[in-house]
Order: sequence, then C-alpha cells, then structure tokens
Amino acid sequence: MAKDEMRKESVPLVGIVMGSDSDMPVMAKAADILEELGVPYEMAIISAHREPEVFYEYARSAEERGFKVIIAGAGMAAHLPGMCAAIFPMPVIGIPMHTTSLGGRDSLYSIVQMPSGIPVATVAINGGANAGLLAARILATSDPDLLGRLKDYSQKLKSQVEAKDARLKEVGYKAYMEGRKGE
Repeated sequence: MAKDEMRKESVPLVGIVMGSDSDMPVMAKAADILEELGVPYEMAIISAHREPEVFYEYARSAEERGFKVIIAGAGMAAHLPGMCAAIFPMPVIGIPMHTTSLGGRDSLYSIVQMPSGIPVATVAINGGANAGLLAARILATSDPDLLGRLKDYSQKLKSQVEAKDARLKEVGYKAYMEGRKGE
C-alpha cells in the first residue's frame, strides 16, 4: 500500500494544520517525515482569524477523532498553535513561519510566549521536518514499533554524515565543494 493511501485509510494520529496554503512547503516537510515513519496524519488549511467557527470545531473535535498531537504552523501573529493548545488537551507543536517583514521572529515570539498553563512546543522557524520528528517521538513513547523506526531513521542520518565525511577525506574540500555546486 502506498504511503499516501496509508495516510488516508488509517485513523490519523497527528493533525497538521496551517492558516494559509503559503505555509504548505514547510508543513509538507512534517507530512513527509510522518509518511516516512508510517505515522498516519490529516492535513488541513484553517484560518483561526477568518473562520473561527471552523477552527474551533477542528480543535474541539481533534481528540475524539483520534489525534494524539497537533502540528500547527503560523506566521505573523501566529495564533493558530496557541489556540489549538487552548482547546486540544494533548501536545501541540508550533512551527513559526518565516515572514517577509520580520523574518519569522514575530511568529516565533508569538508561539513561544504562551501564557502559563497553555504550553506549545516550538521548533525553529520553518522547522517542518523537526515538527514531524517531534510528533513521532511523542507517539513513540507508547509505540515500540515506531520507536524502532525512529532509531532506524537516526542511524540513516548518521550513515549519511559518515559517507559525506569519507567523501571529503577521499577528494579534499575543493573537489568536494565543486561536486556540490548546483545543489
């Protein structure tokens, strides 16, 4: 079964929500990681500001629909992650989006400065892949199979670095850099 089919046929454990389709390239990185690790998810575009009733229903029903974690990306005022955390009783991971006016610092500050009692785990600006990995690690605390896949993923990363180092040692830094042009 294709990964995309697995995502659609399984009960989603992770909700991925963004306020605009302009956030899709970053949020897709979270989805890609979850797919690679075999974690079912659901993705949605919902604006907390432009459609508050739709947003409220999404966050209110997420637990009963089976979500264990929500990944919420937002730029500028970045209310989406915090509002998810105010309604959804389980972990919320915020992804601050890079913005043209303040480079994403506005988003970052809005997400990390949540009031006491409403925590939002926050990854780096545009940190979609790490948000997916953090969601998987949260789920892996009660899923030994997923934990094994995460360990395999970490080993794959280690092997990639070792291969790059071996190549550097083999050809020297000038040839290594020349081979990277165009990447």
